[in-house]
Amino acid sequence: MTAPAPARDQARTARRTLLAWLAACAVGGGLALLAAGRVWVTLGTADSPAGAGGGSLTGNDLVAWLTPAALAALAAVLAVLATRAVARRVTSAVVALLGAAVAAGAWDGTRGATVASVAARHMTTAVTSSGHISVESRAWVWPVLAAVGGLVLAGAGVAAAALSVRWPGMSSRYERGAGRAGTSGATRVKDADRAMWDAIDEGEDPTA
Repeated sequence: MTAPAPARDQARTARRTLLAWLAACAVGGGLALLAAGRVWVTLGTADSPAGAGGGSLTGNDLVAWLTPAALAALAAVLAVLATRAVARRVTSAVVALLGAAVAAGAWDGTRGATVASVAARHMTTAVTSSGHISVESRAWVWPVLAAVGGLVLAGAGVAAAALSVRWPGMSSRYERGAGRAGTSGATRVKDADRAMWDAIDEGEDPTA
């Protein structure tokens, strides 16, 4: 029996919304991961010429949990597809929280106190003993992109919590298939056992 046109239209709209949501999550997570591995700050010392004797700090150097938070958010995105009902809303909230954590980490990585603290740990003894550590340059584009990626993930999580009840999922399909396969398999085993015992009762050798 063919589904009514309104039902088909609703299902098509739900699939398109889900695909758009997945694309947004992929973009947000990709931006955060790309930016986290780039150099955010170039360092130097007061007694060295520009670019000599210094070092560089990536987003991951400045905020150690930036990449783990982005990866966890992407994993939670996949979990949204595999859950239903309340579990799906909870997982969507996790996506939103992890996205907010990425955005907060991007902001924290631009703070002077964070840069100074991390620089003191990463610069070698030879460099730090030669003079005061200074910031030669900042690549603002990378923390901005990381923050944008985090905000996209946070917004996607909020949107999923509100809209995912209408989205198709993969769990119900596989659960139904697994249930049918498990039931038919158990039935076949039971029928084979019954046939074997019937043959023994009749004096026949069931292994012949």
